[in-house]
Amino acid sequence: MNIATAPGRIENHPTVSSERWLAERKALLAQEKELTQLHDRIAKARRALPWVRIGKDYVFDTPDGPRSLADLFDGRRQLLVQHFMLGPDWEQGCPSCSYMADHADGMNVHLAHRDVTFLAVSRAPLAQIERFRRRMGWQFRWVSSHGSDFNHDFGVSFTPQQIARGKVPYNYTTMAFPSEEAPGLSVFYRDDAGAVFHTYSTYGRGVEVMMGTYQMLDLTPRGRDEHNPGHTMDWVRHHDRYEPQAPAQAATATSACCHANA
Repeated sequence: MNIATAPGRIENHPTVSSERWLAERKALLAQEKELTQLHDRIAKARRALPWVRIGKDYVFDTPDGPRSLADLFDGRRQLLVQHFMLGPDWEQGCPSCSYMADHADGMNVHLAHRDVTFLAVSRAPLAQIERFRRRMGWQFRWVSSHGSDFNHDFGVSFTPQQIARGKVPYNYTTMAFPSEEAPGLSVFYRDDAGAVFHTYSTYGRGVEVMMGTYQMLDLTPRGRDEHNPGHTMDWVRHHDRYEPQAPAQAATATSACCHANA
């Protein structure tokens, strides 16, 4: 596909007969089925990973008062945490994490009926979290890990010393990162005796599992329409900050945070 210099405009894309299109679509379908089957195999391998028992007593500030990690399961056995980038001195949450969170409320009722509690965790104080949550109109639970080691232990917050060294421990390696906070998803299991286990975490592009909008964009001719390596989410805004624009126009301002490559 040849993308013209005009933003969003597609030039000289091949056109064929219906018969030729159908033949090529069936060939692509075979690849899509391979991908689906690979996805199923990886999901099975993910479920087979060994677990780590949580021994530290993490305490979170919630609208209902201080709560332990075990309390956050809300009576279910599985807990899915979005590590939301909202630092203690930030005025608003990361636009990319907000883009993720925009998908949460619609999924939440279905997750709950599959024994999964979803919530977001940030290092910002609870009052700061609640102020931003109300602005965005979200209903999902969002708690504060302020004052605990939770974010650092799960690889989504970095000390000034780590930042100063130029590389931080993120996504199971060390890399340069432009912020003290990073995105991620972590999963925990609580057994009948009340013990909590860490079963899985994903970072970088792994967090795209929450971005249903991306999956829809991938079906369209322009796709994600992101062509600036390292700044692929520059177009993302808080949903109350998009400006009306003609369909062919593209956003140019840089997002306040980075969507790290896998």
